Amino acid sequence: MSLTLGKLFDRNYNMQVPFLDGHYNIGTFFNKRSTNLLFSVEPDFNDMPSSYGVKINMFKNLKSSKFAETFLNLHNFKKTTLDIMNQFENIKDEYSYEISFILNETLKLSKIEVDGRDLFDTLNLYGFTMNGYNNEFIFIIAERQNILKKLGKKMVRTTAVQISTSNALNLLNEFNVESLKSGYEGQGNRTIIPSDEKPIITLDD
Repeated sequence: MSLTLGKLFDRNYNMQVPFLDGHYNIGTFFNKRSTNLLFSVEPDFNDMPSSYGVKINMFKNLKSSKFAETFLNLHNFKKTTLDIMNQFENIKDEYSYEISFILNETLKLSKIEVDGRDLFDTLNLYGFTMNGYNNEFIFIIAERQNILKKLGKKMVRTTAVQISTSNALNLLNEFNVESLKSGYEGQGNRTIIPSDEKPIITLDD
């Protein structure tokens, strides 16, 4: 099935990702001058039994994803020269043995000079799977880092696509329930970092 795209999307990066006994062809559509992102997902199978119950979900807001909520730390920051929303930071330490990277790529789209510094406009792609169902679960994050030269500002936005069998989704739900329960029970031990000790982030970050 072909997509008809308007002027919001003028570039496409294609990936072929193994899944069950076949592949999914995943296209990441983006714009070279903005943070707009969109996925296309096309199955490539000789025969995929319907009993697997494959489900595909796309997340414009990563905070609405159970996978991101459970396994990932997301970064948000905003100041005059930097506007970051739901950027992938790292895998939570307590789940480092439960999920694995399957993709980590950076496409440098252009080099832009701002105040004498060279900054790069990029598309970053991160892919994950759950080790318990490593051939039945895919979670891919596309991150756009777009430089607004006239404002001297970096914009960072993300979106994600998830492909999963019913069995893998059940495992994800179990991890999510466990994570929420653990987080609730540990609230009494939370440490608040004083504002003057928070890290300073520059436009180069």
